[in-house]
Amino acid sequence: MKNRRIFVYVFLFSLTSINYIDRVALSVAAQPIAHEFGISPVQMGFLLSSFIWTYFASLIVWGLALDRWGTRYVNAAGMAIFSLATVATGFAWSYASILVTRLVMGAGEASSYPAGGKVIREWMPARERGIAAATLNSGSYAGPAIGALLVAFAVQLFGWRTGFIIVGSSGAIWLVFWLRYFRKPEQASFIGEEERAYILRERNGGAPEHNTGPVLSIGDMLKSGSIWGLLITQGFGSYAQFLFLTWLPSYLQTERHLDIVKSGYFTALPYALSVLLALAIGKMSDRLLSPDACRKGGRRNMVAFSMLLTSIVLVTPFVDDVWLMVAVFTLSLTGAQAALAMNIALIGDLLPSSAEAGRGTGLLITGGASFAMIAPIATGYVVSITHSYNNAFYIAGVLAIAGALVAVLMTRTPIRRDTASAPVGEVSVSA
Repeated sequence: MKNRRIFVYVFLFSLTSINYIDRVALSVAAQPIAHEFGISPVQMGFLLSSFIWTYFASLIVWGLALDRWGTRYVNAAGMAIFSLATVATGFAWSYASILVTRLVMGAGEASSYPAGGKVIREWMPARERGIAAATLNSGSYAGPAIGALLVAFAVQLFGWRTGFIIVGSSGAIWLVFWLRYFRKPEQASFIGEEERAYILRERNGGAPEHNTGPVLSIGDMLKSGSIWGLLITQGFGSYAQFLFLTWLPSYLQTERHLDIVKSGYFTALPYALSVLLALAIGKMSDRLLSPDACRKGGRRNMVAFSMLLTSIVLVTPFVDDVWLMVAVFTLSLTGAQAALAMNIALIGDLLPSSAEAGRGTGLLITGGASFAMIAPIATGYVVSITHSYNNAFYIAGVLAIAGALVAVLMTRTPIRRDTASAPVGEVSVSA
């Protein structure tokens, strides 16, 4: 049997890569933009987090739209919106105009993870869901690695405006291929009948999907203790992720005294290395878990391990050597990336069918975004008040340890129609 679904992996990886290339552009160009418009650290913290406000508000809306109209056109609309908004940032004339383009960008980018989660639930056999989720989330680290270098060189050579125009235009290429080739596995022409049958048979671990009765609503899901565990874990992991995403280049420039190009390089290197390591963790989770263990939430243990790896960021203030710092950032980023990816796979494991995957993933990422939008602002205040990044790293590390505990204790019960009404916080003894 040929594995043509590899093309779906490519779509998932490139989707989030482009998404995060667009996000990191402002982080890399923050200093010249702040200089041109006279922006303070606190104001920059709000600007860096602004896209997350509309991102947060739009996630569930996109999830519901995906469950109703499917991933092909809904995901394409999201890509078009955030790519155009990124290009528009290059034509901004004031702090307020950049704020508007970032808000529009955030609303469009909110489509990507709900779409990716639904594609994984529709396309991937249960035993591949870990590596598929890791591939999706790896784009969120490859994107900053590529974007940090690309924007840094563009800013150095042509100015910050050109950097936004270049990275924003990359979405057009992706759109052409997505609309030309992507369909659900039931209709996709690039896979053979044997592979199609395998996907449809194994995407629920060989067990029948629970498609009878009404689809779980958002309200139904919120009655599950497992959902709350997933949301909290996603939030705590996202805090660390967005601390790095929004402030790492500035930290390297101000605390480590690196120029824009060198800060771009030392931002890109940990992100690039963490992509490979997180993919290995995703593959390991698939090898260690049987389909039955997946359905019972066994992947939570890998989530907890990854969150503990994230907490290594706590040692950053005690590291002087730049290469040791790269190692610390690489391990912490690997943990955050793997934890968030395994959480996406975990909600797919626990949901009864692919019919709820869009709204379920949208709800999950909403939990992440709730803390993600706090991280840049909180860090801005911490830096402004203490004139140091140390406490910012401590906050991220403590939240990561708390997230590991939540993952182990609260994500133990499958999200079923017969258990959705269980009291929040109920803990099952299933494996």
